[in-house]
Amino acid sequence: MRKKEMIAMLLAGGQGSRLGVLTAKVAKPAVAFGGKYRIIDFPLSNCINSGIDTVGVLTQYQPLRLNTHIGIGIPWDLDRNIGGVTILPPYEKSANSEWYTGTANAIYQNLDYMETYNPDYVLILSGDHIYKMDYEVMLDYHKENHADVTIAAMPVPMEEASRFGIVVTDGDGQITEFQEKPPQPRSNLASMGIYIFSWPVLREALVALKDEPGCDFGKHIIPYCHEKSERLFAYEYNGYWKDVGTLGSYWEANMELIDIIPEFNLYEEFWKIYTNSGILPPQYISGQSVIERSIIGNGSEVYGQVHNCIIGSGVTIGEGAVVRDSIIMKDVVIGNGCVIDKSIIAESCKIGSNVTLGIGSDVPNKLKPAIYSFGLVTIGENSVIPDGVQIGKNTAISGVTSKEDYPNGVLESGETLIKAGEVA
Repeated sequence: MRKKEMIAMLLAGGQGSRLGVLTAKVAKPAVAFGGKYRIIDFPLSNCINSGIDTVGVLTQYQPLRLNTHIGIGIPWDLDRNIGGVTILPPYEKSANSEWYTGTANAIYQNLDYMETYNPDYVLILSGDHIYKMDYEVMLDYHKENHADVTIAAMPVPMEEASRFGIVVTDGDGQITEFQEKPPQPRSNLASMGIYIFSWPVLREALVALKDEPGCDFGKHIIPYCHEKSERLFAYEYNGYWKDVGTLGSYWEANMELIDIIPEFNLYEEFWKIYTNSGILPPQYISGQSVIERSIIGNGSEVYGQVHNCIIGSGVTIGEGAVVRDSIIMKDVVIGNGCVIDKSIIAESCKIGSNVTLGIGSDVPNKLKPAIYSFGLVTIGENSVIPDGVQIGKNTAISGVTSKEDYPNGVLESGETLIKAGEVA
């Protein structure tokens, strides 16, 4: 087997429970972003743009959509005879069958895969962040410092630092201390969960900690390497980076794409974001429709008004409908005369005619106030909303609903409607 200098291991098994009904049936990295993309397209595109052609994608939770999306890696030019992209689900071994219990445990279970390429370096990535980064520049930094481990870190406001894993460095960028979500942080450099390991160091640490329950990079592997006085360095990154882990941050990151000069440009020629978008007809925009500051996916038909929205492919927006400040994922049908404000509607939903979303006062969600907030209406995929109902803010709906589910035709703000058999 031809030796590879650096291979990437992309952790894409996360459920992303803070995205509520959006991730009830799909892993977070497979959630749509920016109309035609999925979140995992960003780290995968970074790999191919950085010259890394061997990527192991570790899946676990609801992997079907992710597996189908990645396929054999053609959109990212990762359909290689040697290397390329490989999906690595947990599998049954002769002695015991086990799920991945932590980020490092997942990597440990795929030692054989990594051994195949006998790499000099292994890049560990997370599948659920939106950013552009040249990992080759980070690798050069790793080599220059003769580092054993290099951790990508970005400066965060000091008042927010206690939410992150913090690295403390000396004048040369060498890490002297780690603080996991410290109440009194000693630095504002937050770990981004992107690591380059020299392969022998990673291998030794994974084997040494293989029996650690829920073995994790931030909590176990990095401190272990630090204690063994390996050379750990922080690589400071100052570009755009978004963790779209909550509905609010997910909605905001999408909305930033339609700014007149977006902070995050999806269309740079020299750093393309690739995706598996299928072959679709062009959009159809009727003569009566009004569209401003929006992204409209291929194969969509717009007969109404769209203001400040991200619209996926194959969406139909009926006559007289007004959609504002919303994310509408692919294959959604919005009936005539609807008024939709600040909503996230997942794939393949059907919204009846004359439905109003996002009315009323901004009261907290009763069931999961920490998840369904930001004044949003969140509708899980394949849901059906009957004609003429009104739905308030901070609400969540999943499943095929009927008139009887809406007392007096209304789902009040802060309520949750999850049909039997659906996952909240």
